Amino acid sequence: MKIIAWNCNMAFRKKAEFILAHNPDIAVISECESPEKLKFPTEIQTPKDILWFGTNPNKGLGVFSYSDFRFQLLDCHNPDFKNILPIAVTGGKADFMLFAIWANNPADKDGAYVTQIWKAINFYENLIKETKTILIGDFNSNTIWDKPRREGNHTTVVNKLAEKNIFSTYHKYFNQIQGQEAHPTLYMYRHENKPYHMDYCFASNDFIEALESVEVGSYKDWTLHSDHKPLIIKFNT
Repeated sequence: MKIIAWNCNMAFRKKAEFILAHNPDIAVISECESPEKLKFPTEIQTPKDILWFGTNPNKGLGVFSYSDFRFQLLDCHNPDFKNILPIAVTGGKADFMLFAIWANNPADKDGAYVTQIWKAINFYENLIKETKTILIGDFNSNTIWDKPRREGNHTTVVNKLAEKNIFSTYHKYFNQIQGQEAHPTLYMYRHENKPYHMDYCFASNDFIEALESVEVGSYKDWTLHSDHKPLIIKFNT
């Protein structure tokens, strides 16, 4: 199974071909337009299933299947964490729980970004299990921005997931330390001298044991299309 997370910086319909060149089974696309606006060129492969959530038809969170996987947004979805979607994934060799994430909720005075994830992983704690669980997308966070007095910072999110044996695929594969990543996933304002790692795929240990490869798109290949670079994860499942 290959899964890709990418903040496409809007207009995914014009950029899908660059993601499809990597043959994903599932693509989690932040800042994606609504299905009504997704008019793909005729030569572009049509997704077999689409789940989209957002209040702005030009800029929401889309999840696309290019294989036999099917998606169902669970009824327990809490709109307070509007862009953190608990999704039941079926149709593969084994069903699993997918949390598609675009941490961006300016309406929350407690915090628009990693605080959203912290609240969500506590709210959905019974769904986040030690097996068959993936959390993936644009977290808009990194340990370098931890605020020690804030309970829900990046490090506490990482630690809480680790208590359930859920780990970052990138950090496992490249043997990296949180906050010292060698591969940026965002270049602020598309400036090469402003690199940050802000996109993640956390997976339960059964997925980690089946981890085959992790790739981060390069500045040269992707900056024309977005300030973010895709995170490409392949599992031997």
